[in-house]
Order: sequence, then C-alpha cells, then structure tokens
Amino acid sequence: MTNSNYMENNNYTNTYDVAITNNSYDVAVIGAGHAGVEAALSCARLGMKTILFTINMDAVANMPCNPSIGGTAKGHLVREIDALGGEMAKSADKIFLQSRMLNLGKGPAVHSLRIQADRREYQKVMKHVLEKQENLSLKQAEIVDILTEDGAVTGVVTHLGAVFNVKAAIICTGTYLNGRIIVGDHSFCGGPDGMFAATKLTKSIEDKGVSMMRFKTGTPSRINRRSVDLTRLERQDGDEKIVPMSFENEDKFIGENLEPCWLVYTNAKTHQVIKDNLHRSPLYSGNIHGIGPRYCPSIEDKIVRFADKERHQLFLEPTGRDTEEMYLQGMSSSLPEDVQIEMIHTLPGFENAEIMRIGYAIEYDCVDPLELRATLEFKKIKNLYGAGQFNGTSGYEEAAAQGLIAGINASLKLKGEEPLILDRSTSYIGTLIDDLVTKGTREPYRIMTSRSEYRLLLRQDNADERLMPYGRKIGLINDERWAHFNEKWDMIRAETERVERTYLSPNGELKEFLAEHNSSAVTTGISVADLLRRPEITYDSLAAVDKERPELPLSVREEVEITVKYDGYIKRQTEQVEQFKKLEQKRLPEDFDYTSLAGLRLEARQKLNAVKPSNIGQAGRISGVSPADIAILLVHFKYI
Repeated sequence: MTNSNYMENNNYTNTYDVAITNNSYDVAVIGAGHAGVEAALSCARLGMKTILFTINMDAVANMPCNPSIGGTAKGHLVREIDALGGEMAKSADKIFLQSRMLNLGKGPAVHSLRIQADRREYQKVMKHVLEKQENLSLKQAEIVDILTEDGAVTGVVTHLGAVFNVKAAIICTGTYLNGRIIVGDHSFCGGPDGMFAATKLTKSIEDKGVSMMRFKTGTPSRINRRSVDLTRLERQDGDEKIVPMSFENEDKFIGENLEPCWLVYTNAKTHQVIKDNLHRSPLYSGNIHGIGPRYCPSIEDKIVRFADKERHQLFLEPTGRDTEEMYLQGMSSSLPEDVQIEMIHTLPGFENAEIMRIGYAIEYDCVDPLELRATLEFKKIKNLYGAGQFNGTSGYEEAAAQGLIAGINASLKLKGEEPLILDRSTSYIGTLIDDLVTKGTREPYRIMTSRSEYRLLLRQDNADERLMPYGRKIGLINDERWAHFNEKWDMIRAETERVERTYLSPNGELKEFLAEHNSSAVTTGISVADLLRRPEITYDSLAAVDKERPELPLSVREEVEITVKYDGYIKRQTEQVEQFKKLEQKRLPEDFDYTSLAGLRLEARQKLNAVKPSNIGQAGRISGVSPADIAILLVHFKYI
C-alpha cells in the first residue's frame, strides 16, 4: 500500500495529521530500548538520516528487568558490541555502581564482566548520546503501521496519523508489543514500568504474512532499602581491580565501586507461602499464555521445578546512588500482591520490608525468528529488520547486539554494499543470530557460553582482535581507536614471540623462584613461555627471573599469558574452525525449492524450505536435517 492510499483508506482529512515537513528519512527505528538505541546510532553514524521512535521519551534505554549489564556470556556480547563500534560498554563505564569479573575460578573462556548499573544515570547518558548524534532524530510516538510497496518498506505511520517516508525500518519493540501486565488474577494492557503498550503494530506485521509468537517475562518487587535489616544479609562487594567494559577505556581508571550488593536465601517458610498459594498463581491458573524464559524462571516456578532444593539464592541490588529503591534479583513473580508481600517478609532481614513496586509478569508479541535472514532482514519484506526481544530473545545485551547488527546491515544495504554476517566462529553475536535464524526458538532465547562450540577462541578479553577490524571496515571505529588497537596487538605479538625465544639458565635464582611457587625444578635451560605454561606460574610473577621483559600495560600482559598458557587448546580449536568454514563456504541458492529434491526426507524438505539456509554448514545445524540429508545436498549441488 502506498502512503497516499493509506491516507485515503483511513479517511485522513487534516493534512497536518498525515504529513510532517521534511518527513523523509533513510531509516526508521521503532522502539528506543537497548536494541533500538544501538540500531539508531549505528545507522546515523554510517551516514543514514535516521529517526528513532519511542512510546515515552522517559523510557529510552530503560532497564525494567534488572539494573545490571553483562554477566556470564552477556559480558562477552557487550565487549563484542564495543569492538564493532557500539555504545553500550562506553555508557556502562560511566555509570557503574559495582563491577565484578565473574567465573574467575574457571578458565578464561568463561570469564565475564558484569556491572551493577545506576539505571537512571544509564538512561540519562544514553538519551543524551542520542540527542547529540548527527543524522539522528528522536521522537515520541507509537508506530501503528508499516507501509510497503512491491514487497519493500516505504514508510511508517504514528498513532496520530503522521506518515514518515523511509527506505528501511528496524522493529525493536521489546516487550511493548501488545504488552499485558499480569499480577495474580489481575491483568491489563501495558508496557514495562507502567508505560503504555504498543497495541496496533502486530496486526500490520501479521497482515504481511509474517508469523508471530507470544512470550512472557517478569520482574520482582522493588524494596525500600531503609526497611531492610542489612546486618542479617551477606555483603557482596565488587572487585578491587576495576576492568572497564569498553576497550576504549582499557588500562584507564574509570572509577571505584560505590555500592555493595547483598546476598540472602529463601527458606522453608518462604516455600510454604508459595506452595499454599500456587492455585492463585497465573502461571498455573491459565491466566498466562505466553512462554517464559527457561533460565530465569519465576520464584513460584522454581519452587515447583526444584522441589528438592531447601533454599534459593537471592541478591538485593541497588538501582541507583540517589534512590533507596532496591531490586531483589531471583524473586521474579506474578503472584497476587498480598502473597508477594507475605513471602518477602519470610526472608531474614525483610520482616518489615516496604514494597515500593510489586512484581509482575508481562506477555508480549514477538516474531518467529525463522522469518529472518542472517542479516536480521525479514525474508518476506525487503528493507524491514527485527532486533532484540522482538526477535524472541531475552536480555539487554542480546538486544543491543542485534540492534547493532540490524542497524549496520540496513545501512549497508541502502548503500549498496555487502552485508555484515558474523558466523559462529567469529563471535557470540554470530552464535546468537545463527541460533535464532537457523533453529528458531520456542522460549525467550538467552546467550550462554555453552552455546558456542568455539568459546576458547571467543573470549571476552580478545573481542577487539576478533571484531574491531570489521568495525573499522564498516566505518564505526575512528582513527584513534584503530591506532590504539594496532599498537596493543603489536605489543602482544612481540611479547609472545619474545617469551618463546627467551631462555633462562637453571641458576640459583631460578631454582629459588620455582621452589617458592611449588613448581618442579629444572636442570637445563628453559624458555620463559614453557615456565608460563605451568599452571602455578603467572606472567607477572616471572618478573622476578625474566630480566629482559619490557614494561607493558596490564591488558597486554594478561593477553600474552592467556595466549601462551592455552596455546595447544587454541590451535586445536582453530583447526575445528577451519573445518567449520569449509562447510560455510559451500553456498546454497536462496530460492531453491527443496520439495523437488528426491532423496530428502519429508521433515528435511519442510525444515530446509522454512529456513532457506545460505550454506551447507547452516543446513547441517537445522533441527530435523540429518547427516544423510546433508550428503544428498552435497551431491546435488556438486560439492562432492
């Protein structure tokens, strides 16, 4: 439908309601959550005239679920967003209340940075970044329709009837799309944190033949700090050494931990209150129809699914420096208000807790991600992209990563350039998107380190090495950052080569050093690298015997240590990646009809036609496609 036809069919008579002066843009981004922010910034920075729509200007970059950024695997995503030229990490470094590197007791592949955020400061910082960005307009309006002509996007329409002509659009609606808030028996139309829901856009999307889904998520109650006896909780402080999230701030002082978190556990009384009221839970009464996240269940769901557990861990977390409002992580619930109050009062130290905001569940519409290409463009609608929870994921970090990729690809397509498609061997972003568009999802998708076959290569510490060249090529990494990146990795390579070729003689000093570190003695010369490969010896400790070592930044020293210590494992995984890439390079035609291919099983034909894989590697990852089916594809397309 053209823009003029839309006006005629909807009986718009006041031209002010349908036309805005200078209302033509390259890209419209619908929704200003974490996906929308990154999508809009990347488009604008790549020279696209961009407009970003939000239902409420006070909800830009909101954190309605939890006041943190990063965490296991999610911290990897934030580093990757930063390496590509995104904004999330830089803003996080400005507003953190507490910083911790998780999983330090395990190998470097699963080390993940997490910060406790001042949620209002984060919104303030991000909104100001948007307001200052050249080529970007920020507008408060609900988008109710997406206009198309000849199967391609031509415009978007606001709830007030204003029509904006655009060449591409990116849907980043989060949990607002037909949002429904549920607490006990009560439910009403709404978005997170008391905002309005977006009630009309789903129909516009479905009318274009797109398959949609209904998911659910939730949030716990918020509690007034002064009403909790913190002396009865276990204090949890941040790391003494603050590691910046952004590579731009590497080896710089960005601040200190400002606030502790507090640890508390549920108990038998808590569980009994929940059990006694399960019949009032909308999860079990049938009032909730959307599918919730498996890895972040409501507390009532935990009590049922893990009935043998005597207690569950909860964290009381600050939401900002200038507020007493605290977030009780781990106690998400949609139970009635009186039940939520009663169960919270069973926690030690919470007997007189004052509930400021009651917990709730929220149902929302999202797209079946099998409707999307690896670029995040819709298969059925040209120049329309999806990102974030709209694509069936959970979490701010997953959303921001998709928003960045959707924005990049929308811009590259309008420029007539090749898209950016990150495969599984390059990044967690590539793994996330490949999982979505190849396997689909039937529950809110959450990134985890276990989802990656190549996690030793895809560490959070080397995200810049893996992805910054892409960001530079696209145009999102400036000269200063690029120069710093090259200087850093030149130092890493030079020092790695030096420790491999530098040998130490078995003199008294070395013998004493090895004894102090409970390391076996040597009788012949040994390289610094071989010493570093011993688990009990660190790069920094070797300063006592390695007199030739140069003065290097901490980030360089840590990277050299990981590179040397895990050299054998890294080489093995690199070989696996080479095998993976061979299959990825075997391309498949985009418009091939797999029902015509004799020998394929019926399920394989159906799945292959639904996904339309771009290569043999992707075809092999589709659920329901067997090795025998892949062999038929290899023969048919003359790859063997």
